[in-house]
Amino acid sequence: MKLSRKNGLRASAIGALVVSGALVLSACGSDNNTETPAKEGGTKTSAAASNIACEGAKGQLLAAGSSAQKNAMDLWVKNFQAACSGVEINYQAIGSGGGITKFNQGQVAFAGSDSALKEEEVAESAKICKTGKGVNLPMVGGPIAIGYKLEGVDNLVLDAATIAKIFDNKITKWNDPAIAKLNPGAKLPDSGIQAFHRSDESGTTQNLGKYLSTAAAADWKHDPKSKSWPAQGGQAANGSSGVATAVKDAEGSIGYFELSYATANNISTVSINTGAAAPVAASSENASKAIAAAKVKGTGSDVALSLDYATKAEGAYPIVLVTYEIACDKGNKAETLPTLKAFLNYTVSEEGQKVLAEAGYAPLPAEIAAKVRAIVPTLS
Repeated sequence: MKLSRKNGLRASAIGALVVSGALVLSACGSDNNTETPAKEGGTKTSAAASNIACEGAKGQLLAAGSSAQKNAMDLWVKNFQAACSGVEINYQAIGSGGGITKFNQGQVAFAGSDSALKEEEVAESAKICKTGKGVNLPMVGGPIAIGYKLEGVDNLVLDAATIAKIFDNKITKWNDPAIAKLNPGAKLPDSGIQAFHRSDESGTTQNLGKYLSTAAAADWKHDPKSKSWPAQGGQAANGSSGVATAVKDAEGSIGYFELSYATANNISTVSINTGAAAPVAASSENASKAIAAAKVKGTGSDVALSLDYATKAEGAYPIVLVTYEIACDKGNKAETLPTLKAFLNYTVSEEGQKVLAEAGYAPLPAEIAAKVRAIVPTLS
């Protein structure tokens, strides 16, 4: 069975949260914005983005972490800075591990991470937060796409076991019987597979590992908690953008990255045979179906989630991640706290979540978004 379409970006909807973000982007990106005073403080907002509350935001806010959320962060920063004059949000997409390190060293106001803080990382954060600790605030979800470049094969189907064996260097040829069985009729070449993985510590790597450890436990024996690539072989590239570029440039390649990188680079993505009636494509809509079933495992101000990587629900794409913004619940720096709260209030707002689907992300389910919206104003 050879399918001829390419996996493209599919805008999705989750309840009332998700509508087209095109109007938001065109309004906030206008060159003809006029300014009006903000409701609070002396900060001004543009008339085109007057529904973004600046609430005393000022100066520079430093943040770092997940590269999977970079494209979402770019949109949020653009819109927020257009609304709030004199504010600069500086987000460095250095990977989840690097972001957590910077946060726990007091170098950034918040970190982006594709996995919740470990117990030892929470304990370390108390040294910086002083009167509090680091908490996990889910902000954006999305599918981890398995992207590939293989001439003549426009829609590849794989299952968890086959993906595990490819990335563990146990399947090395594109016409391997396991791949051929999942793709009857496809013209699979007798050529080597070039598998690319992240060279940096990454929550995307960790989430892929959790998926493989759950859905292909017999074939993926590596530590599912590791943010560093645990397997032997393959080729490494830095960040989601680095892996996407490597796959785009190399015939016979395969790699993993957040869907927006596949969309931006016109990279074909794998559909997953989960055991459901039909293979499931990587899309915002299909990832949303999996994320909506997540359970909150955090307590108090912490909203860490437990995802079901083994889902066989119809249309639910199983390789998903949720990116958290990690901040102190108490003990934030007084000079950056107003900007931190205003920015996170915007990103988790209906306005902030609207822009995500068009960029290939899955906005937060309504119930989870409501929890985060209640917590952000309490940060101190």
